Amino acid sequence: MTGWVRALREAVLDASALVAPVDCAGCSAPDRALCPACRAALHPSPRSAVLRAPAGAPPLPVVAGLAYEGVARAAILALKQEGRTELARTLAPALLVAADRGWAAFGRADALLVPVPGSPEAARQRGFHPAALLARRAGLAPRPLLRLADAGDGPQKGRALAERLDADRRISTGRRLDGCAVVLLDDVVTSGATLLAAAAALRGAGALVLGAVALAATPRRVGSAAVEWSTGPAAGIPSAPPSSAAIPSGSRTDASRMRMGEPLTHAPPGD
Repeated sequence: MTGWVRALREAVLDASALVAPVDCAGCSAPDRALCPACRAALHPSPRSAVLRAPAGAPPLPVVAGLAYEGVARAAILALKQEGRTELARTLAPALLVAADRGWAAFGRADALLVPVPGSPEAARQRGFHPAALLARRAGLAPRPLLRLADAGDGPQKGRALAERLDADRRISTGRRLDGCAVVLLDDVVTSGATLLAAAAALRGAGALVLGAVALAATPRRVGSAAVEWSTGPAAGIPSAPPSSAAIPSGSRTDASRMRMGEPLTHAPPGD
């Protein structure tokens, strides 16, 4: 960013702060949605993992753009809990980096990006779906093909992985998706139970689930709900697609079309 552009941006932010006072979501400094230091802390730091479900279900490779800690955690919570949607544009580059790495590894430029569903109650309270909003700010085109069949059984925090999976079996899709390649989308991955349940629902509808991308990943914990994240290539996620599944010529154009929200080649009927 050139000096005059930076100065102009700061002047616009100063003027905006007079009209609508705001504090930094990361450190509470006045007059900025994110101060320069906290903005810099959101530089993408991609990581990957492979989620493994019980009972022999296929593993699910995942790529996330940030660690869910520090400034990233504070900004995501401000977005989700305080409705500070202005933060989505600053968080979006990390999601886009995760999506780019995911598509390169999964090897299908025509895959549909499908957000995991949030609860209807949360959607009514917020007025937006966090992961879908972040995707749109990143220039991606999420397809809401999943839904919650009922209100569920309360929060997931503190549950073992098997309990989380049982609670998330309410995820369903109302149509057949035979032959559709799908990449799942989430905002924050903790145990991965919601992603695994969403993958199972999509496979049940005939979709080919390639993997998942997310904005942030909770650092490794202990116990059955722990996920081992790696900032290098993870087992099961190639750093480049194998020759048998190479991304075809022109795939970047296809990916750009998807990001701009234009129709995809293999969109399911009725979408």
